[in-house]
Amino acid sequence: MRVAVVDDRAGDRAWLTEELKALLQRRRLEGTVTAFDRGGAFLEAARRERFTLAFLDIYMEPMDGVETARALRAFDPDCLLVFSTSSADHALEGYRVQAVQYLVKPYGLEELERLFNLLERVLPAPEKYVELRSRRQAVRVRLGDILWAEHFQHQVRIHTAGGGVLSTRLTFREFAELLAGDPRFFVCGRGVLVNLDRAADFDGRDFRLEDGTRLPVSRDLVGAARGAFGDWLFHRKEAVL
Repeated sequence: MRVAVVDDRAGDRAWLTEELKALLQRRRLEGTVTAFDRGGAFLEAARRERFTLAFLDIYMEPMDGVETARALRAFDPDCLLVFSTSSADHALEGYRVQAVQYLVKPYGLEELERLFNLLERVLPAPEKYVELRSRRQAVRVRLGDILWAEHFQHQVRIHTAGGGVLSTRLTFREFAELLAGDPRFFVCGRGVLVNLDRAADFDGRDFRLEDGTRLPVSRDLVGAARGAFGDWLFHRKEAVL
């Protein structure tokens, strides 16, 4: 996700840029936030590489936010636009350039959080990640790259796409808590976790992963595994439709 902040007021620009960076990190969303002090500089950058989301201050000089949005729409119909302004008087102009929201200054963190709750329904889903320490180095692991994980000799071993294996000194419970709330992941036995999106089949005893790995499911979890896998397949089908 590429996010732009376009505002000619240095204080407002710096505050929003830092808060957006922190918000992406809190939500474990991969993305960059780039600040611009005028519309022309933003448009030049957007022509080179498009942005996913742009925050435009309306009262800028020499090119205001509405003019900047119109120029952007001439070559990019998809970038999501949010106007930040001291007045909502430009609602009609915002409608014409398909702005998704207004933030009326002064606004705070609660408004940004509510905005991202809305945007998550329309944004191309950015891949989430977890940050771990492996071999004394900080490593960022995309959740979609995790095939399965196991507790092994006081560590968690994470098997990733392409055959890689990362080891981190977390308890299995600590690692599972990092993935809590993501419906792709299912604990299928003592110290074993599977990414359902990487499972090709479940035969009532084992998950068979796309790389051929078979992961047995504890007998008392077979019903839950069947239900979780079925729910995930339905969710994936809906996402495609």
